[in-house]
Amino acid sequence: MGMCLPCLSGAGDDVVVTPDPETRRRQLADAAEKRQKEITYRGIKNPEALERKKKKQEETMNSVPSGGGGLRWQVG
Repeated sequence: MGMCLPCLSGAGDDVVVTPDPETRRRQLADAAEKRQKEITYRGIKNPEALERKKKKQEETMNSVPSGGGGLRWQVG
């Protein structure tokens, strides 16, 4: 007879405790940040290498003087 309602026999054991609002807010923020990173780096195998490459490229662009060290045109 106890087999007719197996879901009611252990109902107290299956109670899910919801975290406090601050913990829940932190979890949601972490999840949102993770999704944002996944979207940003979708299709990139090594995101750390990409960041290093971008940083190096910015440094080289900032170190080149804008007035005289670039390419020159030769007409002739």
